[in-house]
Amino acid sequence: MDSTTQPPRTALRHAGLLAAVFLGVGVAMPFVPPFLASRGLTAGEVAVVLFAGSVIRFLAGPPLGRAADRLGDGRLLLIPCGLAAALAALLYLAADGFLALLILMAAFSLAIAPIVPLAEALWVAAAQRERLDYGRVRAAGSAAFILAALATGWLATRAGTEAVPPLLAGSYLAVVVAAWWLPRAAGPAPAARGGVFALHLFRVPGFTRLVVLSALIQGSHAAYYGFGSIHWLRAGHSADSIGLLWAEAVLVEVALFFWAGRLFAGWSPRALTLLAVGAVILRWTGTAATTDLAALLALQALHAVTFGAQHLAAMRWIAAHAPPGEALSMQSLHAALGGTASIALGTLAAGPLYAGSGAGVFLAAALMGFAALPVAWTWREGGVPDERSYDAGQPRITMAPCENTSTSLVVKSSRGSRAASTPPK
Repeated sequence: MDSTTQPPRTALRHAGLLAAVFLGVGVAMPFVPPFLASRGLTAGEVAVVLFAGSVIRFLAGPPLGRAADRLGDGRLLLIPCGLAAALAALLYLAADGFLALLILMAAFSLAIAPIVPLAEALWVAAAQRERLDYGRVRAAGSAAFILAALATGWLATRAGTEAVPPLLAGSYLAVVVAAWWLPRAAGPAPAARGGVFALHLFRVPGFTRLVVLSALIQGSHAAYYGFGSIHWLRAGHSADSIGLLWAEAVLVEVALFFWAGRLFAGWSPRALTLLAVGAVILRWTGTAATTDLAALLALQALHAVTFGAQHLAAMRWIAAHAPPGEALSMQSLHAALGGTASIALGTLAAGPLYAGSGAGVFLAAALMGFAALPVAWTWREGGVPDERSYDAGQPRITMAPCENTSTSLVVKSSRGSRAASTPPK
């Protein structure tokens, strides 16, 4: 089923959830670091606070994703986590000093840890189940990021960074409403194997390589996420201009997701990853070399590839390889190790690097692209899922071309086969 005949209720509800989720991301990523700096924290202290938040998300994400798989209904975690995140965000207004901000960051990060991977995984499952175009609905999240970055930049220019916590709180209250609006799950999923961290999933061939590649590619963004806004403020750019830079980066991401089914039809995860690696090297080398606004606008357009193409590769691979009943676990584990952990370590390293070398921190990010190149080049399982059964009697999953989206899933079992679309991500 193509995007013109999608069941509107399912697509609309998931678009609402993804938009609400990425409103919060659009406020937090560009403007929480300047908010922390405005409270008197040094660059090193900002790095430690951001690192602590990443560690909490890394530790909490996989067990909470595991719990969602066992409950069989991601709403049961999204709603309380959204409420807790909104409360923690408001408490930022009362926090003063390094220790108070560190404690609040830990509480906030614990609350938001499962929100993005659960929202993504729930839509991947719905898109497969009802043969919907994943990318077009996922674009709603990226569009919400743009609106949040622009609005927060406008408000921060006029009201200061004190506007950031209330905007965060409102965003996560919107997550609560959107999660409540989702259809109720039919019942608990099949019992998931393994421990709370689902480490047995690394036995799925190719998953370890995927995590390493995502860690290097997405982790290369740590300097940008943590110190891009600070660096550009010091270079003389206004908060409005910085909001524009962030928004422009995600605008091209929206375009990539929206047209991914046509642009990348037939592309394997490996091919998408190699494209992302090349863009990482180019983008961060250029960001280190200039703060000219026109040049930065051109470099920010590469975000569609450095983030979007690799995210698309990971979602395609996970949709095709996740064992039955463990999609939320695999998504959360990948997000924790392939994104959160690498960004946490990158942020921790970026603090002293930025304090000592300024723009040189972006050259270190480019080096991560060079490190990813041989790993991606030798990845031979990116486009062809493993043909074995994960358990006796469980279906096997392979990928085949699909006319309306980039791939389709063909689920094979002893009872025959059936096709279901995979999102173009």
